[in-house]
Amino acid sequence: MAEITIENEEYHVSYNNETTTIRCKGALRLSGMEEYEPIVELFNQVADMKPLKIYFNMTELKFLNSSGINVLSKFVIRVRQKQTVEMVLQGSNKIPWQGKSLKNLRRLMPSLQLEWE
Repeated sequence: MAEITIENEEYHVSYNNETTTIRCKGALRLSGMEEYEPIVELFNQVADMKPLKIYFNMTELKFLNSSGINVLSKFVIRVRQKQTVEMVLQGSNKIPWQGKSLKNLRRLMPSLQLEWE
């Protein structure tokens, strides 16, 4: 499994096994947890693989609704529970919602590393 991709005309979510990078692009405005299920499954698969470090690149994610933030929060908690997995969240200062929302994830996982572009 080199890369897993979930996409439509509004968003693109992928995981590259070689770089251990999850990449989210576009706008995730799915309505409710049911529509997020394929993305949740991808995130859970990645967490269960227990790579030494997970890079989560959101530098091109323009919008994430409250259901998406909930999904992201649950993923961060799941990674934290693995205890042996480091996580680096890559965000963009150019996208207003990311500053506050991504910093809040450190409350869920104090060891979470944030990188800004």
